[in-house]
Amino acid sequence: MASEFLWYIIPREGSYPWEPEGRRPVDLGYLQQLAGTVERLGYSGALLATDLHDVWTLGSALAASTGPGFKPLLAVHPGLIAPTLLAKMALTFDTLFGGRLRFNVVNGSTTSLREYGLHVEHDERYALSAEYWSIVKRLTAGEVFDHQGRYYDLRDAGAGLRELTPVQEPHIPLWFGGSSPAGIEMAAEHVDVYLTWAEPPHLLKEKLDRVRARAAAYGRELRIGLRVHLIVRDTEDAAWAAADRLLDVTSEATYARQLGVKATEDGVGWQRQFRHGGRIPARARDLEEHRNIWPGMSLFRPGPGTAVVGSTAQVVERLAEYESLGVDTFILSGNPLLEEAYRVAETVLPALGAQRKQRA
Repeated sequence: MASEFLWYIIPREGSYPWEPEGRRPVDLGYLQQLAGTVERLGYSGALLATDLHDVWTLGSALAASTGPGFKPLLAVHPGLIAPTLLAKMALTFDTLFGGRLRFNVVNGSTTSLREYGLHVEHDERYALSAEYWSIVKRLTAGEVFDHQGRYYDLRDAGAGLRELTPVQEPHIPLWFGGSSPAGIEMAAEHVDVYLTWAEPPHLLKEKLDRVRARAAAYGRELRIGLRVHLIVRDTEDAAWAAADRLLDVTSEATYARQLGVKATEDGVGWQRQFRHGGRIPARARDLEEHRNIWPGMSLFRPGPGTAVVGSTAQVVERLAEYESLGVDTFILSGNPLLEEAYRVAETVLPALGAQRKQRA
């Protein structure tokens, strides 16, 4: 049985937020309402993903308006903020909000990171990430130390943070996903929760077997988390009709943009989401590759591009199938986020054993 269910929060959201007409206006009050709803419905927090808006500002605003049951998982790119400064920000966040912070380690792409002045190719990104997060872990554990490595040369690191007592032990948790050999190696050695995007169970099993083998080589065991979109309705036909509508409302410009991203994206995990090769089907179900498993979301949006599409019973069955592979944590989403948070919490989560929180 899964131990944890998270939702997903991003400021640009709506019924089909990849199109301007499918988005709600960005509104802090609405986002705080969404976070409070996520907490009350029994989710343990939400992934605040990289997008147009900064996750630290958003995370602070949402943490201030929610209680201890809402734990933000902040997506952070290593190397864009000095590790000592990131540790200071994180320890401050945990001091103010009661030890609720978690990091989603995002390695990004070679192309996107150049915009920030960081010029590192695929495997080098993971080498940088490994060194960066090893430093952050020590700093958020309260250590003071010298470090001389390939990317960072620190003297008396953590000395200025001595009075920021860590709230979480042994450090602020790291959640991370990487499908390449370099990414899996980094995860095996350094992270606490290995995240993966959904794909057909037989493919996912092969990857998770590799992850566990590499973690065992370091004498470690990792929790396994799955990030997946849900299109769940009362009937299977209604769910596929909802997926068909997403195809209908998506513009040619969006399809072209996503094909352009595929041509430049060097992330193995993202390429695995593009298993359809960019084919735009006449019907959504033409891309179904395993019962109820649909990679069509990658035609619209970057990042996790696979959805589970089906009736409530079918979605529960598919998620239970992932649980049988050792997944104990789910990061779920559905559009629009507020309405689908209710739908999933009232139908899918009870069948998977999740307990809804009581109002204070």
